[in-house]
Amino acid sequence: MAQYIKTIAVTGGAGFIGSHVIRLFVTKYPAYRIVNIDALTYAGNLENLRDIDRLPNYIFEHADICNEQQMDQLFGKYAFDGVIHLAAESHVDRSIMDPLAFVKTNVLGTAVLLNTCRKYWNDDYSNKLFYHVSTDEVYGSLGETGFFTEETPYDPRSPYSASKASSDHMVMAYYHTYTLPAVISNCSNNYGSHHFPEKLIPLMINNIKNNKPLPVYGKGENVRDWLWVEDHARAIDTIFHKGRAGETYNIGGYNEWKNIDLVKLLCAIMDTKLGRPKGESEKLITYVKDRSGHDLRYAIDATKLNNELGWKPSLQFEEGLEKTVNWYLQNQEWINHVTSGQYQQFYADQYVKR
Repeated sequence: MAQYIKTIAVTGGAGFIGSHVIRLFVTKYPAYRIVNIDALTYAGNLENLRDIDRLPNYIFEHADICNEQQMDQLFGKYAFDGVIHLAAESHVDRSIMDPLAFVKTNVLGTAVLLNTCRKYWNDDYSNKLFYHVSTDEVYGSLGETGFFTEETPYDPRSPYSASKASSDHMVMAYYHTYTLPAVISNCSNNYGSHHFPEKLIPLMINNIKNNKPLPVYGKGENVRDWLWVEDHARAIDTIFHKGRAGETYNIGGYNEWKNIDLVKLLCAIMDTKLGRPKGESEKLITYVKDRSGHDLRYAIDATKLNNELGWKPSLQFEEGLEKTVNWYLQNQEWINHVTSGQYQQFYADQYVKR
């Protein structure tokens, strides 16, 4: 049996960001054993990891972070040296419809993991780390100027952001109360391949391709800071290895776009890719009633991460967006599986029936 210098649990590793983190760690660190813990709820898709799932240092465990017994068994089985915690309910619209599901996964699930770490690490915290991946939405909403920094007071405005803020506080409580080594990162909006198509960019790409309406909230004036998901994975790698326990690091793309301008840019890119007349896809834009408590603007100041740990984004937004569009156009089978629900059969075919 191979000897590994570290065993790391990645929760939510079958999701959008988690799958990119898994892929990076499994391929970059062959001496690490990476255990993907995922409950495979609607957004967890093992097809996201099809290219690396047979590598010897990758293991998948189908488990729920809210289940104390399951977490206890996994920590006993693998003796984790670190946890990178990405498992979360993350869609704001869903949180408005079902807030208790977000409280359960994001708050209770995080507390279960922290408690299990404390139990198994047994106050011997040398070379141990709990890394909690959070969101810029915990800071609330900005006006037309200014940026979120690590010192910005929390001011969540949706059940989703409130549940993530709660989990952030729980992580820091374990750090201060029990000296459990922990770091937090708060990231801006991600985009890239393997993104579940309920989110803005993949939804628009898919609808443009299929000549369906492009729903834009309000007047499309809301501003978001966009980061390529592979740059986020690189930032997580950097913080996991170099970050200081008890610290928070903001991760941002320095790419602010109004929603309507982003949708129009996507329309232009797609018109070119699909050979449509210029401006054709813009006709699909449909303005819909604004979402309750819709934050006006998010923008991250990632100076601390850049100055202390040397990370910065690698791609300009237009380049990253073109890469993203190309991936979705070249992976229609993946989109079909996700939109039809067929992707959920992949686990049964590949794991249960082995």
